[in-house]
Order: sequence, then structure tokens, then C-alpha cells
Amino acid sequence: MVSGVSLSSAGHCQADHPSRLESGMLSAMKNTMTLLVCLLVPAAVSAQATQSARIGVCVDPDRFESAQAMGFDYVETNASKVAALSDEEFETLAAQVAQLRIPVAASMSFIPAAIKLTGPDVDPARQMAYVKSALGRLARLGVKVVVLGSGGARRVPDGFPKDEAVAQLVDFCRRTAPIARENGITIVVEPLRRQETNIINTAREGLALVKAVDRPEIKLLVDYYHLAEEGESPDVIAEAGPLLAHTHIANPAGRVYPLKPEEAAYGGFFANLCKSGYSGRMSVEASTKDFASDAPQSLALLRHALACAAK
Repeated sequence: MVSGVSLSSAGHCQADHPSRLESGMLSAMKNTMTLLVCLLVPAAVSAQATQSARIGVCVDPDRFESAQAMGFDYVETNASKVAALSDEEFETLAAQVAQLRIPVAASMSFIPAAIKLTGPDVDPARQMAYVKSALGRLARLGVKVVVLGSGGARRVPDGFPKDEAVAQLVDFCRRTAPIARENGITIVVEPLRRQETNIINTAREGLALVKAVDRPEIKLLVDYYHLAEEGESPDVIAEAGPLLAHTHIANPAGRVYPLKPEEAAYGGFFANLCKSGYSGRMSVEASTKDFASDAPQSLALLRHALACAAK
């Protein structure tokens, strides 16, 4: 069970350690109440802050202006979709982005499933042609972080050696790194739950991959949804330290927008972000049937929860 969070005398969120005598219900209540403490006193936890984590939302261009009006710091959009646009369509998108007051700071779904990253059918020339084109377009839009989730592209074919597949991912990241640097972009490796791919499923596996690549342009993303689905401890966040460059979040119950602190065991996730002084970005990556209502609620929840993670 994920522990709750409490407010230390220094004004930071820290993990609590429930007594063995506490019942499951009492522990759950404690997790909720201690997280609420952090949510209700943002001024206290950010009194010495110099920069707060930025909150964004994953949306298509038709919701860019709505996200801006709601107060999000940035938007995150789909890289594969941007790459697939005709030149005329891309110029229309670039003109739209130029009118925004908030940046399109991040982009997910980097590599389409048709471009294989593992297995016997990898085509390095095709990979790099796509990477150069996609990153060039994304840089024009102002994107700073590109998410390498791409579960279909990295799925290891049956019977193919897993260690060789990992080596292929390391090689791809190393070849991508200088192109990312030229475009002022950081690539973040996103661990995905095993239902979506069969390699790099946990944040610790993602961290190991990032360390193996050993390039400053290649860092780690931790998504609360995948972390929870894999039953992984959020302590990996503190272990990652400066290698953690981006985060995603969704309520695991239905992969919907996070709305209330008691709906999931968010405590340990935010406690570790606080512990590490995280001041990067967090994007809501989830589904909703009522964007106009859910998005502002998510923004408010995350704005307060991440106040204690400010430096």
C-alpha cells in the first residue's frame, strides 16, 4: 500500500509510515487526509519556492485554446499526428500555435507502430528519416520534450531475444540524441504497462535504459497511471533524481482525469516528487466525457499537490 504524505516542519511533503495496528480503512483514510493537508496549504509548502512544476494537458489542436483559457501552463500534443500532416496542414497548425499565449511544450506518441524499434525488421535509415522530419516539425512548434512511449513500435516480436531488443532501444536512443540536441529537444522514455507493450514496463526498467544510453538528451518519464497499473513503488522517482524530466498522470480507475485526492493512492507519488524537488512538467493524459468540467478540476488538484515540489 502506498503511504500517505504529511507536512514536515520544513514545509515539504513526506511519506508517513502507518503502524501495523492500523486497519486497512484507517490507513486509507490517513492517506487521503495527509494528502489533503498538502493540497490545502500550498502557501506553506511553497513559501521558499523559486519555480513550481508546470501543469499541462494532452489534447489535440482543437482544444489548445480551451486549455489556455482554463489556465494550463502548456499543452502536449501527438507527435505522430503532427508528423503525418501534409505540408499545408502543418503550416496551418504552426500558424495556430503562433497565436497561443501558452507553449506546445511537449509531445507524446513519438514513433508510429509501423516504424519498428525492435526485432529483425528494424530499418535504421527509415527510423532516422522519420526522427529528423518529426523533430524538425515539433521544434518549429516550440516543443521541448518528446515522449518515447510508442508501445507498438517497440514491441518485441515473439521469439526475439529480449536483451537484443534492449540493445536496439539503446542504439536507437543514442542515434536520436544528436538530432534531439540540434532541435533543442529532450527525449523522455516512457515505461508502459505490460498490456500495452512487452518491454520497458516499469519505471526502474526505464531508468536502467536511460542510464545505459547515457546521453543528456535522453531522460525518463514517470506516468502515475502506468506506475499504479504495474504496482510499482513511487520511490523510483527519488531514485531517478535529475534523470526524471517529465511526468504524466491519470486516475487508474478508468484512466480518466484526476479530480479528487481520495480517488486513488496518489500520496506516495506526490511525496516523492516533493522529496526530489521536482520542477518539471506534469501532463494530464487521460480520457474525459466532459473536458470543460474535468480539466479545470484536474488543474486545481495538481496545482496544489505540486506546490510542495517547487524548489
